[in-house]
Amino acid sequence: MATKKAKKGNTAKTAKTTKRAATKARPKKTSARKAVAGGGALRDASPSFTVNDLAKSTAFYRDVLGFEVEETYSQDGVVRGVAFRSGKVTLMIGQDDWKKGRDRRKGEGFRMYFETGADVDAFAKGIEARGGTIEGPPEDRPWGYRDFSLTDPDGFKMTFGTPLRKP
Repeated sequence: MATKKAKKGNTAKTAKTTKRAATKARPKKTSARKAVAGGGALRDASPSFTVNDLAKSTAFYRDVLGFEVEETYSQDGVVRGVAFRSGKVTLMIGQDDWKKGRDRRKGEGFRMYFETGADVDAFAKGIEARGGTIEGPPEDRPWGYRDFSLTDPDGFKMTFGTPLRKP
């Protein structure tokens, strides 16, 4: 029966065959996840900054921003680095060894974005209450976030925000 239909609908068969050939000629679509070899399924990041004064930066991240000290790293009995945690985010800082010079500027051309599930306005007020300085009050952004920014003691810029709720 299939043979009879093929003979009767020869034009339809030719159209189907042409369509199949055209479909096969097109490159296959791949997801961005598969397209990036090895890195397309990233799930976490742990940035590490070199700081001028480890004690001052530790106090800033712990006491002003509210990160918890997760681990400290020592060498010859001296603390050289600290890992902080807040929610699912780990952030590490390490004391500069000054091998690249004491005048090396840090934080230039760099900004770290943090998404929080907390009330971003209350978070900003808490930072200010604990002695931190924010660059301006939280604002609603056209890209759907409410956020604010600050700069750490070494010049690293950070933005903290939360997605805006849709009405």
